Amino acid sequence: MNRDSEIKIFAGSSGAAFASSICRYLNVELGRSETITFSEGNTFVRIGETVRDKDIYLVQSIGLKPNDEFVEILFWIDAFKRASANTVTVIMPYFSYAKGDKKDEPRVSIRARVCAESIELAGADRVVAMDLHSHQIQGFFKKPVDHIFALPVLTEAILRMGLTDPVIVSPDAGFAKQARKFADYLGYPLAIGIKTRKDHHERAEMLDIIGDVHGKTAVIVDDFTISGGSLIELSKGLLQRGAKRIVACLSHLLINETAVRKLEESAIELIVGTDSVLNPHLAHSSKIRLVSAAPLFGEAIGRIHTRDSVSPLFDRVPDRVIASSLAGWESGPAGGQA
Repeated sequence: MNRDSEIKIFAGSSGAAFASSICRYLNVELGRSETITFSEGNTFVRIGETVRDKDIYLVQSIGLKPNDEFVEILFWIDAFKRASANTVTVIMPYFSYAKGDKKDEPRVSIRARVCAESIELAGADRVVAMDLHSHQIQGFFKKPVDHIFALPVLTEAILRMGLTDPVIVSPDAGFAKQARKFADYLGYPLAIGIKTRKDHHERAEMLDIIGDVHGKTAVIVDDFTISGGSLIELSKGLLQRGAKRIVACLSHLLINETAVRKLEESAIELIVGTDSVLNPHLAHSSKIRLVSAAPLFGEAIGRIHTRDSVSPLFDRVPDRVIASSLAGWESGPAGGQA
């Protein structure tokens, strides 16, 4: 596919590996840039080449270091705008503060709204993100937001597992609508977990499971996990109800070493996720395998840049994207990136 020579992709400090994968997919070079963190924690960014009148695509997740990564994005946008870039599109594979999407108790901030307004005030012209915690977050932005999904890549990974008597399992009612899309795409039945969360300590209690899982291979699907607690509690409930095998597919993996150890000791046989977040803790797991979301974003960037429709990526994506995303993942090192 021909690309306009003016396309320029740059990476924030935690987005370099993901941006490099995007560049390989698009067959373009990664822009030169530098991020320095001073001893007191102050962040400094510098563009290493001219960007005047260029369309810029800045790659950075707000992930394991959300405060630093978010502020760095603001500095990058400002730097590009002050360097006379034509447009700045923020490529944000994971938006951590998307979890703060509502005011559901007194005297709290709607954090996703604050972040959205800050990104726009800094000068962003467009945002591309994957599997936001809720669709309405797009409404927090006045600028265009392209909300793409890992579903087409993850479902192809599920198909390649060759599972017997599979059933898609949503961990809660909140993800049930998206889980239904997984089930419809694959032609599998659906079950839904019912859980409650009493505080902000990342502990959930599983109350019930709606649907037949007895004798089946349960495929838990969700947008992200931080502590792994919901996955582990759900897996216990599935075993109690007769599930014979359990695997999990998630868009974003934010787990630390403690969570990795707990998941290793759990009944979950395999966890498939994407490389949306730079997470060194995943390399220590024999159960975790990653598929790459970079080709999805590369395809989105190419379509945006050539003024083509991005909407086909919301459902079924081109075969070249699937092939690139899943290349070698089955035989690759555990916890490694395909």
